[in-house]
Formats: sequence, structure tokens, C-alpha cells
Amino acid sequence: MDPVSRRIALVAYERFQLLDLAGPADVFRAASLLSGGPAYEVVILTPGGEPVRSDSGVAVEAHRALPSGPVNLGEPFDTLLVVGGLGIDAAVADPSFVVAVRALAAGARRIGSVCTGAFGLAAAGLLDGHRATTHWASCAALAERFPQVEVEPDRIYVEDRDRWTSAGVTAGIDLALALVEADLGGEIAHAVAGWLVVFVQRTGGQAQFSAQLLARPARTDAIRAIQRWLPDHLDQDLSVGALAARAAMSERGFARRFRAETGSTPAAHVEALRVEAARTLLETTDLVVAEVARAVGLGRPETLHRAFARQVGTTPDRYRRHFARRAS
Repeated sequence: MDPVSRRIALVAYERFQLLDLAGPADVFRAASLLSGGPAYEVVILTPGGEPVRSDSGVAVEAHRALPSGPVNLGEPFDTLLVVGGLGIDAAVADPSFVVAVRALAAGARRIGSVCTGAFGLAAAGLLDGHRATTHWASCAALAERFPQVEVEPDRIYVEDRDRWTSAGVTAGIDLALALVEADLGGEIAHAVAGWLVVFVQRTGGQAQFSAQLLARPARTDAIRAIQRWLPDHLDQDLSVGALAARAAMSERGFARRFRAETGSTPAAHVEALRVEAARTLLETTDLVVAEVARAVGLGRPETLHRAFARQVGTTPDRYRRHFARRAS
């Protein structure tokens, strides 16, 4: 495909999330600069072609008005992206907005959303029968309002055929980098990430939260102390018995109270912490997988592979290929 033909439609509306639009727009602009040609043309469309104000109060000018029907907008858009924001409910309550999104999608090669922009696609019926994600705080609402959509709440972004949806705010940058990689290759996507001073894009299988954020702080002082102690001692014996002894509790009582207060079993929490530490080592060091497994207390490479399959949905080697951000 001629790179000039990659026209990106970004759909915005009143009270959109500024970074949902600015993040992907800057990714596509950097890709054009670093690929040596006009790889992308970003076109912002709004209701009536009027300026729209973001949640943060910054107003953005439109390039074009949203269509009022299946009208000719010149060359068809290669990619349609609906951005998210607190104004999405009001936007999709307007039938003309939904009609416009559906009309734009009809001529696009691929369709996507950032954050709660998924509601705009879903309202137009464009996610029916597809897997999708959105901001973690809105996943339940998306699933409830649109039961034909298979919502995957713990994903940075989801690619299902020609539908691409991302989690909240900065995940739109990951999504845009993934689109650039699909179009122009990993080398350009990596260069764009460096240009924008962000990490190389996370794969869609990445969780929206770190293990420490997912676990609720315990109410019991001894268990809360264990939570704080664990990340710095992952190479030690972290069996339930050892942790219970450290907390001066019975094994059964410790396990029951840990789960009740944190929302996770001790074993699951420890595994999540170890996999998270392994991810960091794979991203930032040249340690081989066996060394990474030992460093985080998982012992053998086979154990690390199984834990990665459960937690990340990929292998350590594949993860490293996507995420390695060493100077070399």
C-alpha cells in the first residue's frame, strides 16, 4: 500500500479525553517523520466540524465534520479510531453520531477505539461478535450494555480481525504503536517509541495493572507487612508455610485471612509478583531465561514458562522480543 493512503480518522466530541487523541496522533506523526515519508495523515472529525473541548479544558480544532450519512468523504479512511472521554455517553445518545461512526467504518480497512471510545463502536454495532476492551472502570458497563461484545477486561489492547480496541488513556499509545508495527514493521515502531520517550509498546496481553496494585492492602498489620516485604525477597522460600511463620500465624489462618483481605491467595500473589519481576529482567537485562527464573524464585525455566502462560499469555522469549529496551 502507498504510505500516503494511510489516512487516520480520529473521531472526537465534547468532553473527550485529550491524551486519547493526542497520544495516537503523535505516534502516527512520528512514524511519518521517522519512516522518511508521509506514512500517515491524521484527520480529526467532530460533530458539525466544530471545535470540541476536552475534559481538561483544552479545545481542539476539527479538520472535517462527521458525515450525516454514507456520503463521499473523498478517499476512504484506512483506519477509524474513536477516542474516549467522559462525554462518550452523550455522544452515543445522539443518533447522528452513531450513524456517522457507522458510515466512516463502512469504508475503513480497520476500525478501533481508545479507552471508552469502544462504546461508540459498540453503539454502532461494530463490535458485535468481536473481542474488545476498554478502560478497566468501564469494562463491566460495556459488557452489560452490549452483551454481543466479548469484553476482555484485563488487556492493554485487543486485536480481533480488523477491530482494535485499547484500555484507558496511555494504552492508546500502545495501540497506535501496534498499528504502526503492523503497517511499517517493528523497527519503525521501536524508533517511534524511542522518539516519544516511551517504553516499546506493550503487547495486548499485558495486564492493565501491576500485581501490587491489583492486590488490596491488607487490614491486618502482619499481612500488610508481608505485602511490603515480598517484592524485595522473591528469591526466598515464599511458600504459605514460610509466610505464615513470618506473620506468626497458623498456615490455615494466614491463607484464609490473606485471601479475604487482599482478594488473592498467597500463592497467586507471589506468582504474580515473580512474573512481574521476571518481565522487568527480560525487558532490561541480558540474563538468559534460566537465570531470570532463578533470580525471581521460580527455579527452573519450565516453571517460568508455565507461570508466564498463566499470567501473560505468552512465552518469556516472545515477551523479550516485544519489550526489550536495552541500549543494544
